Amino acid sequence: MNALATDMATEPDAAAETASREELLRVDNVSLSFGGVKAITDISFDILKGEIRAIIGPNGAGKTSMLNVINGFYHPQQGTITWQGKERRKIKPHEAVSQGIARTFQNVALFKGMSTLDNIMAGRATAMKANIFFQMFWYGPAMREEIEHRKKVEDIIDFLEIQAIRRTPVGKLPYGLQKRVELARALAMEPDLLLLDEPMAGMNLEEKEDMSRFILDVNQEFGTTIALIEHDMGVVMDLSDRVVVLDYGKKIADGTPEEVQGNQDVIDAYLGVAH
Repeated sequence: MNALATDMATEPDAAAETASREELLRVDNVSLSFGGVKAITDISFDILKGEIRAIIGPNGAGKTSMLNVINGFYHPQQGTITWQGKERRKIKPHEAVSQGIARTFQNVALFKGMSTLDNIMAGRATAMKANIFFQMFWYGPAMREEIEHRKKVEDIIDFLEIQAIRRTPVGKLPYGLQKRVELARALAMEPDLLLLDEPMAGMNLEEKEDMSRFILDVNQEFGTTIALIEHDMGVVMDLSDRVVVLDYGKKIADGTPEEVQGNQDVIDAYLGVAH
């Protein structure tokens, strides 16, 4: 079978695989306003278990606001969020973490004076159940619990290939490595859904290639569902199973990377006619 025939044979299989996936999260008719400013208007889309779902659009399109709604930082004035089959009421970000939703941020949000190891250990905080007394004196259940959490963190450090900086204060690290540490901290929460807000921002080509590889590995080896905001269209088209496009707080397209790339509304609003 030649290459073209092989591609034609595999495309329906990929579509069938996407269609058969279980719905992890659904956004239904969500609107969000700040005073008289509409950040999100009547947006609906879903995220399927096991996929990489990209959310793209020009600056000010409402992408980060959408992530903030999903992880409970903002509460929409209209619409509903359904998580793992259950309609979700207002929650706080730490409750979203306990439900299995973790995220990284557009601007790195790490404890700059703490080491890489300690920053990643902070991601295990919600999983620690030992009594505060035992934690203070690192005794009994707290000691055993921390040893177990430390093992999980060391596994993540190995996975992301950051052994050499495990004791380095993150404030002394270059930006690309800080982004990788932030990803590690999110992974330490063992999320079902990982929200990545511009994980490639400010990176050079080599750093983007490394981060792309790690995102694919997280998805494929851990089975983690990923929702990704990213401006680099090459990255979006290479990594994503499906793409939803926002513009001025409204959804203008939703589909496979190929479908979105050829959508005239997307070309006009974001990619530019030259593309």
